[in-house]
Amino acid sequence: MASKDRILRQKEETRTNILEAAYAIVKEDGWQGLSMRKIADKIEYTAPIIYEYFSNKEAILQELTGKGFVKLSKELENAKAKFDQPEKQLEAMWMAYWDFAFTDTEMYQVMFGVQMNCCSQQCDAAKKPYELFTSVIAEIMKNSNPTQEVIKQKYFTFFSVIHGLIAINIINQSDIMETINNQILKDAIGGIIKSIQ
Repeated sequence: MASKDRILRQKEETRTNILEAAYAIVKEDGWQGLSMRKIADKIEYTAPIIYEYFSNKEAILQELTGKGFVKLSKELENAKAKFDQPEKQLEAMWMAYWDFAFTDTEMYQVMFGVQMNCCSQQCDAAKKPYELFTSVIAEIMKNSNPTQEVIKQKYFTFFSVIHGLIAINIINQSDIMETINNQILKDAIGGIIKSIQ
């Protein structure tokens, strides 16, 4: 039994090493620089061993995407927990979302397809941020008894503005744009929150 546990632990460690190596390569060379051969070289394995764990590069991207959404969800939950008032929670959550995009830009790129193709399959972890945001939006709008469709529309109003600003900043990295977009971001969040109260 102990040897089975050890084998499982070693497999999980190898899997983790592959993902960590892949992300380290991406941090150095960008997503276009990622290949199964580079991963194998980085962890000093042969490429066939990598294929035992992941059928192709898309499978690695899918796994990293799921991890990214888990991390983002935790950051949103932490931001929400700092406030009791739903309006303040929502503002803090969107600011945490913004911060995530720039502290873990490569992860954000693969999660949302900025300057690259994101994974073709939707991962379950991607639902959690949406659920966190829409639950707070529903709380803010509760007096108007909104339908799920209206809540969804309000979420996508936020998402389209904020994601658009993030994409602009990632593509056109500039200190001037960042300052302008930070002000636009704060104005947009405040304006949209007022519109749903």
